Amino acid sequence: MALAFDEYGRPFIILKEQEQKTRLSGLEAQKANISAGRAVSRILRTSLGPKGMDKMLQSPDGDVTITNDGATILEQMDVDNQIAKLMVELSRSQDYEIGDGTTGVVVMAGALLEQAERLLERGIHPIRIAEGYEMASRIAVEHLERIAQKFDFGPTNIEPLVQTCMTTLSSKIVNRCKRALAEISVKAVLSVADLERKDVNLDLIKVEGKVGGKLEDTELIYGITVDKDMSHPQMPKQIEDAKIAILTCPFEPPKPKTKHKVDIDTVEKFQTLRQQEQKYFGDMVQKCKDVGATLVICQWGFDDEANHLLMHQNLPAVRWVGGVELELIAIATGGRIVPRFQELTPEKLGRAGLVREKSFGTTKDKMLYIEHCANSRAVTIFIRGAVDNTRVSRPCDLILYLELAEAHTLGLLGNKMMIEETKRSIHDALCVARNLIRNNFIVYGGGAAEISCSVAVEAAADKYPGVEQYAIRAFADALDAVPVALAENSGLQPIETLSAVKSQQIKENNPHFGIDCNDVGTNDMCKQNVFETLIGKQQQILLATQVVKMILKIDDVISPSDY
Repeated sequence: MALAFDEYGRPFIILKEQEQKTRLSGLEAQKANISAGRAVSRILRTSLGPKGMDKMLQSPDGDVTITNDGATILEQMDVDNQIAKLMVELSRSQDYEIGDGTTGVVVMAGALLEQAERLLERGIHPIRIAEGYEMASRIAVEHLERIAQKFDFGPTNIEPLVQTCMTTLSSKIVNRCKRALAEISVKAVLSVADLERKDVNLDLIKVEGKVGGKLEDTELIYGITVDKDMSHPQMPKQIEDAKIAILTCPFEPPKPKTKHKVDIDTVEKFQTLRQQEQKYFGDMVQKCKDVGATLVICQWGFDDEANHLLMHQNLPAVRWVGGVELELIAIATGGRIVPRFQELTPEKLGRAGLVREKSFGTTKDKMLYIEHCANSRAVTIFIRGAVDNTRVSRPCDLILYLELAEAHTLGLLGNKMMIEETKRSIHDALCVARNLIRNNFIVYGGGAAEISCSVAVEAAADKYPGVEQYAIRAFADALDAVPVALAENSGLQPIETLSAVKSQQIKENNPHFGIDCNDVGTNDMCKQNVFETLIGKQQQILLATQVVKMILKIDDVISPSDY
């Protein structure tokens, strides 16, 4: 693209290879961008809230994902439009920063774009709209801080954290077990949290899943699980007060670095070679025994000779353990990863109160549990999963159950999808618990916070004399999109429900009233124990506003033509 001037000094733009490009500019470009953003928002709108519907996504290689997690849906969608990609990035940013609210932030951005389109049609300049949105977002964030309540919790009082995690899990397919899963998530986070520094390292929480059983069998293990078994079937299946040697060196004779050839032409030479190999293996095993190791965990494999020798020396061993798992085992047991047998010392051994091998069902699946570790700040959430047809709580759950029941006959596909969705749900709950430890202020859910902010922003609009007040009022209307979507997805009359709740909030000056999605009989979210984190809600408003401002400031789109 280049700028040129005609003989009268008037500027014009020269596009390289013009016939191969299409160009939209001015109001037409802004409307096209808004339309693309709203299209993405409409996809996620029906997934919002505890009664939200799930989406089924099929990848090019045939893998099926069923979820109502906004970030996962957008991540797996094949999006070509650049503005639609901005909405995908918006959801990803919310997931990265907060871990929850990925659907709500896209619905909010879509509502802001819808209101902006109406203002553009009335002739208001997009920059003035963007400035008005920025003012309104500041008003909303400050109002959220005023209506937020502090939650006091501790290692002995985890109920506030559990209630907030239950709110997150209410909108997932695992909502029938939300209490148990919320407690597991909170206990896991508190196990790895540094409450003095208000810091949580989620990398120390490992989430594993195994097909079979039922969702209620999900458990929290204060230690590490490894998807391996003992290298020899006759090795002991349970070791108490284990001293663990964590090795990255293989149980095999050393190999020369250069090319070599060994000629064996007599029985004596073969016997000599075999005795030498046995000596190597014997020395390696003896080194482990001398330092007091009662269990060997090795990153590499070892042949039958070494395996046989380990079994006879009564030294249980596990082979082919991945690097990430080795690091977690080392952190949990307080051991050191040893690269050479010569460096093995008693100080480098890890310690665990109990190491046991566990089998599952009638299958031959086995896992190794390393529990009661020296450093308990590494835990595992072990998920079991099967669909329970006796407790269907949402229409979409029934549809999903029927889908999964059919898939089950095709080879446990349903259970795998159930476990993957449970992992995503647990991740959201872990992030919410982490956010509350960092900042223990909450606002009330069910659209209560958005309705309260909408009332506050509407009231503040009259104080601004410029054109921006139209944009501020439009922002207030956009905030109502979240409670309206919640009411729609719950089968309620959206406009009637919203107006009733809003008037109740204004009349009683109480920001706790929201949409009664679960038909409990009260609009008071405080009584329903429906909470959301303050920082999560503030981040939603700020991120949605920033993305909408960016979209509104684009007035020229030059793209290659479709052939």
